[in-house]
Amino acid sequence: MTPVVRRLILLRHGETLYNASQRMQGQLDTDLSDVGVGQARVAGRAIATRSPLVILSSDLRRAHETAQAIGAVTGQDVTTDSRLRETHLGDWQGMTHHEVDEAMPGARRVWRDDSTWTPPNGESRVQVAERMLPVVDELVAGLDNWGTGQTPDAPVVLVAHGGCIAALTAGLLALPVANWPVFGGLANTSWVQLSGHSTTADDAPVWRLDVWNATAESADLGVQ
Repeated sequence: MTPVVRRLILLRHGETLYNASQRMQGQLDTDLSDVGVGQARVAGRAIATRSPLVILSSDLRRAHETAQAIGAVTGQDVTTDSRLRETHLGDWQGMTHHEVDEAMPGARRVWRDDSTWTPPNGESRVQVAERMLPVVDELVAGLDNWGTGQTPDAPVVLVAHGGCIAALTAGLLALPVANWPVFGGLANTSWVQLSGHSTTADDAPVWRLDVWNATAESADLGVQ
């Protein structure tokens, strides 16, 4: 009986002008800045060295454009899935951090510290994980060659957003919700790697965190 280890890389999109000006995007559909385009190219070349099995992206442009930078190197198509969108920030979308703090003093800290808390007319991190976890479950069920065959270390790559990547990571690791805020911020075009360990390809994987906030310039890609 041969154990199966599935590699999963979660890559945050490149910089946008909203990121540069500390303006909250949520599900607003923004473009990469010139800096972000360059970041995506560098990250794309780094991730491409892993020969990903599949590249799946949020349908928001900033993530899709970042994912396409990987596909441009590997020659693969990028599939989009709206379930990989960033947390919907409701009334906060489009506001700067300063504007939110003036309108609702202390609320951003509550939001960071409590993954069940919801911005006005938005969604919580727990709700984000609930919509994202089925994406990974479907990939586990549908990709027979993930973690097996001649290239068992070839990863699936999901390109998404900082907040939702943290929520998905916490959900995959089955952390108590009270502990979800332990993850620090994820920089633009940094990534997370998880490994899903199972006794056979038919068993549900148990996920372990290999890498958090890795970059093309500094990080070990985390094959363990």
